[in-house]
Amino acid sequence: MLEIFIYAFGVMYSPGPANMLALLAGVNGQGWRAFLYCTGVGVAMLILFLLIGYVGGDIIPEEYQSAIALIGGLYIAYLGVKIFQASFQQTSIHAQNTTVSFRTGLILQLCNPKSLVAIVPIVTVQFPRIPVEGTQIAVWSLVLSMMACGAPSVYLLAGSRLKKAAMNLVVMVWVNRVMALLLFYVAYRFIVF
Repeated sequence: MLEIFIYAFGVMYSPGPANMLALLAGVNGQGWRAFLYCTGVGVAMLILFLLIGYVGGDIIPEEYQSAIALIGGLYIAYLGVKIFQASFQQTSIHAQNTTVSFRTGLILQLCNPKSLVAIVPIVTVQFPRIPVEGTQIAVWSLVLSMMACGAPSVYLLAGSRLKKAAMNLVVMVWVNRVMALLLFYVAYRFIVF
């Protein structure tokens, strides 16, 4: 059980498109008005967990799980490379004033490849090991989707509370480099499943 939470936390709370958009919303002063965006992310994850949890184990053969993990790991490594490269760009930081909403969070997370990176190994590999089946899938899906809602919420809070640090070029360069290293680690852990 603990392995599921550790894996989910590592993947969900690492930098990604949904979390970075929440960070920028916090920097732009949207504060808790953007919490509906975070809720949209959580609802999208609930939909995906339920869908893949109930039908995914039967649809996704075991031999494809490694390929999906490899593709997901390569995608996360690609994001790490992009973030690391961006850390060497010496330009001033301007936070774009983009308003986020429940619909933004829902659609972004439903289309985010990182969602499948988090969900597929949990429901197709870790759930059967415990075993989680029947109504337990719904309970676990709800708990894990609440964790998913918490990830952008943490980034939103960090952006609103640490606005000066987030807008400081030197700080952001090092934050980007650390995030890139975290992404490389998550990619490695995902590929070496």
